[in-house]
Amino acid sequence: MVVALTARVVRRRRDFGSSADRATFETLHTASLAAPSLRDGLTASGAERAVKHLRTLLGTPAVALVDAAGHCLAWDGAGGRHAADVGRHAGGVLTGGQPAVASGPAVGQGEEARCDDPDCPVRTAVVAPIVSGDTVVGALLAYGGQTSAGLVRATSEVARYVSSQVALAEVDRERTRAMEAELRALRAQISPHFVYNSLAAIASFVRTDPEQARELLLEFADFTRYAFRRGGEFTTLADELSNVERYLRLEQARFGERLQISLLVAPEVLSVAVPYLVLQPLVENAVRHGLADRTGPGHIVITAEDGGSEALLSVEDDGAGSDPEVVRAVLSGESSADSVGLGNVDARLRQVFGDGYGLVVETAPGAGTRVSLRVPKYAPGVAAR
Repeated sequence: MVVALTARVVRRRRDFGSSADRATFETLHTASLAAPSLRDGLTASGAERAVKHLRTLLGTPAVALVDAAGHCLAWDGAGGRHAADVGRHAGGVLTGGQPAVASGPAVGQGEEARCDDPDCPVRTAVVAPIVSGDTVVGALLAYGGQTSAGLVRATSEVARYVSSQVALAEVDRERTRAMEAELRALRAQISPHFVYNSLAAIASFVRTDPEQARELLLEFADFTRYAFRRGGEFTTLADELSNVERYLRLEQARFGERLQISLLVAPEVLSVAVPYLVLQPLVENAVRHGLADRTGPGHIVITAEDGGSEALLSVEDDGAGSDPEVVRAVLSGESSADSVGLGNVDARLRQVFGDGYGLVVETAPGAGTRVSLRVPKYAPGVAAR
């Protein structure tokens, strides 16, 4: 048995142990180490962290990164005194957008890439552009003793890899800008009627129950502070639920026993990061439609369950329900109908987590409405602030 197990281990090692396999693995591993530092774009801090990994990929004595203006963002390796000249070495590439070799007179500027120090390994430079979209945003320079066609190709490929990471950073920034715009639109949709009715309800208690009026006024202040806060795109589920509870206390001050609430929350999911203002619009819709045209009480059930790698959230009412086609039009953006932020919440969930994480709405006329969503417990770039 021991012999058989040993043979199996040796065979597995042999399957993954060829020099080509090892070289491929090491290259991919090194590239993965450089990627996180470039996901904020071509910045000085990111370049400083990434450049050593890029030099490992290229195997050259020195590597430099410059921005579009020719400023040296980072240098790694020997011959650091040449860092002041990288802008001149990269000048023609930053202007023309094509890879080039600086050997003797440097590209575009008549500057020597060669070094007078006989012990300095920096003799030539291969320069390749870093591109985002159609714009040259910087350059990668690989310095060495001599230039080969292989080094030119390798430098171009590594620069293309850096370009892809910089482009992804721009996509992230666009996503952030889009989400901020969605949030501004959602804040504008927070019902003016709710604000007016809340203040009217508070005013009604001023003489009959001053302590209740004071407590409701504090709840209203906390609700609006949260709803219009500035900061990150994400919050914890605990904070989001706390804001929902404030909203419901204000609504119960208006409706009294007509509004009945059940809140079922698994403690395990309270720390999960969720998009900011992801639940309150759903609850507001449930209150509006759950109590519409009713003389008796309306029930709303809010649940947050542990689904393993996900948190499972839902808001359900036993109100009038809706035509599924109307809901489909709202979610697709074809109609706003009588909905507070339903399409907005769906769009933000899809932007953050992917199309598999949009809202699921179950409804029919006279049958109430249940809105469900899933949130991964861990997702890249998602953290509460």
